[in-house]
Amino acid sequence: MECTVSWTGHTGARSGMGFIAETGSGHTLTMDGAPDAAKPENGGQNLAPRPMETVLAGTGGCTAYDVVLILKRGRHAVQGCSVKLTSERADTDPKVFTKIHMHFTVTGKALAASAVERAIAMSHDKYCSASIMLAKTAQITTSFEVLEA
Repeated sequence: MECTVSWTGHTGARSGMGFIAETGSGHTLTMDGAPDAAKPENGGQNLAPRPMETVLAGTGGCTAYDVVLILKRGRHAVQGCSVKLTSERADTDPKVFTKIHMHFTVTGKALAASAVERAIAMSHDKYCSASIMLAKTAQITTSFEVLEA
């Protein structure tokens, strides 16, 4: 896997702290920094997600992918899955994630709560590379709800 991240601030772009990531699979992702009132030249324009937001989003995508795949492989009638991630970060640099909570909402026909709970646990303990990596610095907790389709 590879990715090239390029600063766009030197090009005269709207934000002096914007970045474009080009992934090995041929996709692009735009990132920007938060505005800095004290030193505007060091801040972004809030035109795109911040880099750490993309880490959190990627983790949510990784674990939701696992949950859906595990349920589908178990022949459960899953029709929807979303995960809301909330986090806390360290106060000082490096401002790593210290706490992450993932709340899953899974929709389907006659989905057993035990199957959803098992899928989340399998993702968290075995499959989701992103959350397993982040668990080295963050306490990760989960909750879920099952909705009938």
